[in-house]
Parts: sequence; C-alpha cells; structure tokens
Amino acid sequence: MASSSEDAFQHCEGLSLSDPESGAGLRSRSASLSSAGSSGRLQLRHRVAQLMACVEDISSDDEIHQEVSRTLDEAFLIWGKKLRDKLHLVTWNVGTASPPPDVTSLLQLNSTGPTMDMYVIGLQEVNSKITNFLSDLAFDDPWSIFFMTVLSPLGYIKLSSVRMQGLLLLIFVKHVHLPFIRDIHTDYTRTGLYGYWGNKGGVSVRMSLFGHTICFMNCHLPAHMENTEQRLDDFEKILEMQFEGEDIPSALDHELLFWFGDLNFRIADYGIHFVRESISNKRFNLLWEKDQLNMAKNQEAFLKEFKEGPLQFKPTYKFDLDSEVYDTSEKKRKPAWTDRILWKMKNPGEAASKEGEFPEEENPISLTLNSYVSHMSYGISDHKPVTGTFTLEMKPLVSDPLVVLNPEGEWSAEHDVLIRYSAAPELPSSAWDWIGLFQVTFKHAKDYVTYAWVEDDEVSSSKNGKQVYMSASEIPKMGGEFLLCYYSNNLQSIVGISEPFQIQPSQTPVEKEVPEEESSLLQKTDNPESDGDSENRKSI
Repeated sequence: MASSSEDAFQHCEGLSLSDPESGAGLRSRSASLSSAGSSGRLQLRHRVAQLMACVEDISSDDEIHQEVSRTLDEAFLIWGKKLRDKLHLVTWNVGTASPPPDVTSLLQLNSTGPTMDMYVIGLQEVNSKITNFLSDLAFDDPWSIFFMTVLSPLGYIKLSSVRMQGLLLLIFVKHVHLPFIRDIHTDYTRTGLYGYWGNKGGVSVRMSLFGHTICFMNCHLPAHMENTEQRLDDFEKILEMQFEGEDIPSALDHELLFWFGDLNFRIADYGIHFVRESISNKRFNLLWEKDQLNMAKNQEAFLKEFKEGPLQFKPTYKFDLDSEVYDTSEKKRKPAWTDRILWKMKNPGEAASKEGEFPEEENPISLTLNSYVSHMSYGISDHKPVTGTFTLEMKPLVSDPLVVLNPEGEWSAEHDVLIRYSAAPELPSSAWDWIGLFQVTFKHAKDYVTYAWVEDDEVSSSKNGKQVYMSASEIPKMGGEFLLCYYSNNLQSIVGISEPFQIQPSQTPVEKEVPEEESSLLQKTDNPESDGDSENRKSI
C-alpha cells in the first residue's frame, strides 16, 4: 500500500493548478497559486477534479493527504480573495517653483474615507538650472524632500523615483505593501532637440504589485497649438523606447499603464471668448469635442484603448501666478486641459490565449476611477495640479513575502541583539543583502539607523531560519519604536519587513547624540550604498 501511495503522489506531483504539463510539485505554493491566478475558474475546477482523484488514491497516507488538502485550501482562499488598494495620482507642472507650504488638500490627507495605499506624484518643470540640477544629483531635490517630510510620518516610504531634468516621478507606498512590490525598474526618454535634450520626454517606474505588472509614465510633451502631431509622435517614441532592450515588458505590455503629465494638448478651432464663456458658465462639455487629445483618441489606433475620466473641471492652463484668473498677459493664452491622467488596461483575453488555457471569466485586475479633479487653490505656477483617485482591485498572485523577519527577544541599547529571518527558496540572495534597522517614520530604503550584512553577520543557520547579529554599540541609545527591513541587492528593493517593536533606552547617560544623517557612515565603513563584491567588502 505504501508503494502505491507513493506512485499516486508522484503522479499528483505532475499536476499543477494551472498547467497539466507542469513539473512543479504541490508543495511549491507560490508557483501553483500564481498559475491559478492567471488561469480561469473553469481551469481551476478542471485541475481540482484531477487533484481530488489523486487524493482518493493516496487517502491511506495521512501526511500526503493533509499536504494536498492544505494546498487546495490555500488555493481556494487566495482565489476567492481580492485586494482593494487606493491609488492617488498627482500631475503638476510646477514652473520651477519651490514647494507650497501645504499639500493637505492635494493629497487628500484630511479625507474621511480609507487612506491611500499608494501615492504617485508626477511633476514637470522642476527647477533644473545647472546649479540646482547638480545639487539634486548629489542630494534629494527639494520636492522629494518635501513630499517625504509630509508622508513619512503617516507611514509611507518613497518606493522609487526617477528624474530627467525638469521631469520628476515619485512613488510612495504604505509599509505593509513593501514585501509584495517587486521587479522595480525606472527609465527615461528624451524627446527635446530631436532626442538629445531632456526638457521634454517621459520618465517611468514599473513594478510587479502582488504579482500584477503596472507602469507609471510621467510625460512633458511639446507646447503650442500647432504641435499636435509632434506630441503624438513623441508619445509614440516614448512608448517604444521605454525599457527597450531590457528583460522586462514594454510599457504597453503591462497589465495596467498610467499615462499622465503636462501633455500640452489644446482646444482647437474655438476662439478664446467662446472658450472662456463656456468655462465661466461651467459648460465644459461644449469644449470636449475640440480638445486635441479627445480628437486624437478617436483617430489614432495606439490611443484608442486609453481611458480618461470626464473633464468636469476648469482647464488647468494658463493662469496668472497666485490667482484663479486666466492669462492676462499680452499673449492671453487660450485656456486648455494640458494636464491629464489616462490609463490603459491590457486586454484580459490576451493573457488567456496560450494553448491549453481557458478564457478568463473575470479580469484578475480592475480599476475604478473615484475622482478626477483640479486644485484651483494652488498658484505657484501657471498650471493647476490635477489628481486622480482610483480603486485598484486585484486577485493576489503573490501572497507571501520573500523574507519573514523579526527581532529576537527584548531589544535594549544595553546589550547585543539578534535578528531571526527565513527566506523563501525563490529569493535571489546575494552577499550584498542586508537587514536594516529603521525608525517607524523612515523615508526611503537607505534611511536606516544601522544595518547588518546577512552573510558576514550571520551567527547561526538552521532549517527554521537564520540569525544575524547586531552589536549594542550600533543600537540607538535613546530607544524608541523601530522596524527591521530585509533589502535584496539583486531585486534592489525591500522584500521583508517586521512588525514595529520597542527598543529599551540605555540606562547609562548619553554623552552626545550623533546626528541622524551621520550615524550610518560612522557605524560601518562598508555601507550598503557602496558597490563591489563580498570579498572586497570583507577585506575593508
């Protein structure tokens, strides 16, 4: 009976919840769940029927039976569960100005509804004079510092950013989502001066969020009424060149693509008096059919699948500074909706076209626009900022973090401490991986208090996990509330985060508190921001 059970289980091991030819075993939870998420319910039922037949064959082997049942339970749990994340996108041509004193309304920080899970902030015309730009290369630019100062006390971390002269794209997320955001990449494309100058173009951040591919693209396209074709040509070029030659999907091949920025499309044909009169009477719909972007969406094949909310707000360009009055200069620019937010969902049928797969009964990822508005109270530039708030609903294809970690016992600045962690087999580990100790209000991945190399500072290893050592001399003497984060060098992101925990303060008098920005460099010379290999690091 034992041998027949083993034979039956070997047969079952050849069955995955998604692919009858798959060699992945039932114990490979993440692979089977990911496949289940990308197939269909009909397919899942088909695979379950096969698996249940195997369960009957091996029912005499309690251990195997429990393993199969547990895997099925987990698959059904994940399949039936949906995540609802709130996204808030901002696009703003800031006209080289400094940040305003307050962005509470811009970021909806006083909203009574659910808090945002992610902030995506796209700026254009950030001050890029040579002295400012060189300074920003060495240090964070004033806008990044400003938004980090606002959002980090609320539990958001700067996940990624990309800058090309005046174009800046920032992404902030809640701590809890960090282990499920992977494969983060950035890119930029110049289109100014025939592709040699970055005053115009696009910057992008792409990622995998709970297993779903998402791309955010912030663009600044050519100005002036007559340059519609140039705007379209430039956007096509940006779409083609972003992530070109890299082993990741093109922008259009992501499941969800956001396109936003100062797109510079104007209102054609109508005179300035008719346009202003329509705006004064809030009859915005009279202007929609002559909006150049709306017209292009009806004519250009590559734009047809992009969607946008209704333009139920005043055109956002061009205003006198610090006012809600349209341009009173000699040029008297005609108002226009230059600042836009659009999105494109990849056709769900494309994902189910492979041989042996069943069509999707419902899309595993969907997007709902909750609000699309401008913010007239901000007057630092001649553009008004525009925001879009979305609900992103997903079936998670990734349910477990790559690393689980926690502090061992009670931590105090009086003694050495230990960190215990366990890593998933699929983690692409490196000698340059490290575990950082962070304040709970940390701003970004390099904003650590101290850190430990996972290999060099390892003190024990077993099948249940590994232990890493931190010296008491590196623990903050004042104590407080902290987090531990595992940073993957190969993935260039945080792949595991602990629950917040307390460090007890030192009982001995603190002679002098080291400034926060200097603490990391003083504690270790071989800090994680340096480059090299493990042997070079050990020889320091």
